[in-house]
Amino acid sequence: MDNRAEVREFLISRRGQVAPEQVGLPAGTNRRVKGLRRSEVATLAGLSVEYYTRLERGAISGASGQVLESIARALRLDDAERAHLFDLAQAASPVARPPRRRTSKSYVPHQSLQWVLDAITAGPAFVRNGRMDLLAVNPLARAFYMDCYDIPGQPANIARFTFLDERARRFYPDWDAFAEVTVSILRTEAGRDPHNKELHDLIGELGTRSDEFRRRWGAHNVRHHGTGFKTFNHPVVGEMTLAFEGLEMAAEPGLTLTIYTAEPGSPSAERMQLLASWAASEYGNSVQAASERTRTDG
Repeated sequence: MDNRAEVREFLISRRGQVAPEQVGLPAGTNRRVKGLRRSEVATLAGLSVEYYTRLERGAISGASGQVLESIARALRLDDAERAHLFDLAQAASPVARPPRRRTSKSYVPHQSLQWVLDAITAGPAFVRNGRMDLLAVNPLARAFYMDCYDIPGQPANIARFTFLDERARRFYPDWDAFAEVTVSILRTEAGRDPHNKELHDLIGELGTRSDEFRRRWGAHNVRHHGTGFKTFNHPVVGEMTLAFEGLEMAAEPGLTLTIYTAEPGSPSAERMQLLASWAASEYGNSVQAASERTRTDG
């Protein structure tokens, strides 16, 4: 795969984020570039300037793990950025094999997975892929992301909702932070799965229709998104601050199981209970079916 432009832009963007004083170099007053010069990165990585220049121009195919590690250290990459660099190098290799990823069209959750999701009744639980399609949900997640399911002609997709639906500005009180996370997840997945046509179609759609997405996409930020707290403003029950845990599914590479939960006894927990009651009335059949399956199979 010819991903030289992607490699070039990523390395240049990371080089621009490292201040000379961070690595023990004088800042000086005669710098024409933001961050480090190529020659400085090469020296810090123990490489010749000529070789590093070729790498930064995108000729990363065949670079050894040791060379990539040296560059990662020189550029002070975090774990997500380091993994992204290795993903880009693997994608550039002529023998690279695309990973097996589930698309929204081909994925059907195992019955046992749906049982697991339905058994989680204290908070939203859902399975998503790297392009942020909601592939399987429990009733609370269906109610929680109700607006994602209300986009005519489109499958439920968190990224499309974030950038193309005005309701997202209300649902995410700190919309800018959610937008940054969303783009970083998509950028990370694009490095891991460069042959995914559905993913690239989505990125193209968002880049065409959203200036906010296009600007953030150009920053080349990546991240691992596994745990933390988020605040939402749900259209039915109002504001909730929720903890989340994201679990990679060993049996389904590329899929993530995410569970949201509120602090016990908190106002957010009370609102989550209200949402569960509302979901039971709004989606009563699915909630009742989930309850019956849990009793029957338990």
